[in-house]
Order: sequence, then structure tokens, then C-alpha cells
Amino acid sequence: MKQHESTSDLIQLSRRAALVGGGLLLTGCSSWTKEAGVKDHPIQKPLQIGLITDLHYADKPTRGTRHYRDSLTKLDHAVKHINKANCHFTVELGDLIDAADDVPTELRYLKTIDTVMAKLTAPRHYVLGNHCVDTLSKKEFIANSGAQAAHYSWDHAGWHFIILDACYTHEFKSYQRKNFKWTDPNIPPQEIDWLKKDLKSTKNPTIVFVHQRLDLDPPHNYAVRQSGQVRKVLEESNKVIAVLQGHYHRNVYKEINDIHYCTLAAMVEGPGLKNNAYGLMELSPNQNIKITGFGNMTGFQTASKTDQ
Repeated sequence: MKQHESTSDLIQLSRRAALVGGGLLLTGCSSWTKEAGVKDHPIQKPLQIGLITDLHYADKPTRGTRHYRDSLTKLDHAVKHINKANCHFTVELGDLIDAADDVPTELRYLKTIDTVMAKLTAPRHYVLGNHCVDTLSKKEFIANSGAQAAHYSWDHAGWHFIILDACYTHEFKSYQRKNFKWTDPNIPPQEIDWLKKDLKSTKNPTIVFVHQRLDLDPPHNYAVRQSGQVRKVLEESNKVIAVLQGHYHRNVYKEINDIHYCTLAAMVEGPGLKNNAYGLMELSPNQNIKITGFGNMTGFQTASKTDQ
């Protein structure tokens, strides 16, 4: 398995090896780009996509580095920027809310933060995070937010997009009512079968969104327990170019068997707008991908060797 990893903490250590071996080009800007492998479906014009993750909004005091209340102001700032950028849609990568002790409180958190999400002028998509369904059920979260479903796919301007749901216990029971451990994320067999069929049905280059990490393997606490099985499905399709993830709260980039795995920084970390974190992803007509991060969502730029 061909693998390359970079994090914001490893920039100085990784620079030479990345440039020589893996084609990873680290620059001063907070973005990464990659020439996609799917060439037979021309894309007419660039797509601009807003990216946010791990807001953990809750009306409760700061705990450690997590400033729960500040996510409200941070999101409002990000929404204004995303709208100004004329994004075609925005994807929220999970943990929109933090866990509450009871359903009424959790619903209040959700409705408060989703009122700000609703200010987005273009469509919005939600990935389920473990905190989203710590107290609520999946049906409750979806019914009280702009979310569409737990997992689904759609096409836009020659690209295919997939949202996966890893919020299941090892018994493949849906997370809800505090019935799980956050270190036990799973994607059940029926969802993997759906993924196979969905990828087989599309001819478009594909981007996957998921909360927990598919670029790690068990027993790592942040890994989806079926990550290897899911990666094999993605690789065998020859259509998946990138996987966007949250959950870890830090920026991490990996390339595994020609698929880019980008883990994005959390909005909840740190006080005030100076510690905001969100991004813009551009999918270009020549099937390049560029992610530009703002605030704590620093990033990377990758290029094929022919581009260097």
C-alpha cells in the first residue's frame, strides 16, 4: 500500500522527502491540489464548495481548548465568506453540536446553530458526527436540521459526491441516546454494499465525505473499524479522487494508493475569530482539486511530478 502522510506539525521534517518521493509540494499558502485520474468526463466550469467541521456548538462553558459558544460567531463569519465566494454548496463534516444531557437541551443547541447554517445561500449537506447523535437519534437530528439523510450521494456539474455514515456500534446499531463509545465507529455491511453499487452506477470523478477517519486502521481510536475494507472499495472503483474527513480536530493529509485523504481542523478549537477554521474547495475543469483553508484550517498543496 503506497502511503504518504503530512501534518502541520511535520512540515519541516517532511519537506525534502515529500518533494523527492511522493510528489507532495508544501507551500506557504493553506491549500492542496491534485490532478485527478478520471479523464473521460469533461467538466465545464469550476465548482466552489464550502467546508466546515467539528463546531461542537453548545451553550456551555469552555472546556480545555474547546470554546463551544464561540462556534456560533465563528460559523456566522464563515457563512458570510462562503456566500461571498458564491459556493455551489457547503458540506459540514460532522459534530455540528456537542453532547447534551437531555433531548430538549440538545434540540435547542441544534436549532440555534442550524439557524446560522440556514443563512448559507446555496444548498448545504451534513455528515453525521458522533456528537450529533450522542443524545439525539439520527431521525431527530435530520428532522431538526438541514440534513437530508444519514448517507447518500448526488451529482453536480460532472462530479459525483458521497456522504458516508460511520456512526454505528460494532453490533451495527445506530448511535443514539449515549449507547456507544466514540472509539467504536463502524460502517455496516449494508452501507458498504450500497457504496459499491453507488460507485458502480456513476461515471464521474468522485469525492467522499465522512466524519471519522478512513485513512487510519484499527485499533487507532479515530479509525473507522472497517477502514481497510472501505478503502478497497474506493480504490477498486477507480473513480474516487479524495476523501474529506473531520473528527480528529487537526489538519492531516495522506495519500493512500492514489486517493487523497484530507482531515480538516475543527472550528471549536480556540477562542474567538482568530481561531476560526473553515475552507473552500475548488474543483476545476481539468479535474484538479484545490482546498484553501482559513484560520486554523491550514493545508497542503500536492502536484503531480509533471507539474513540478
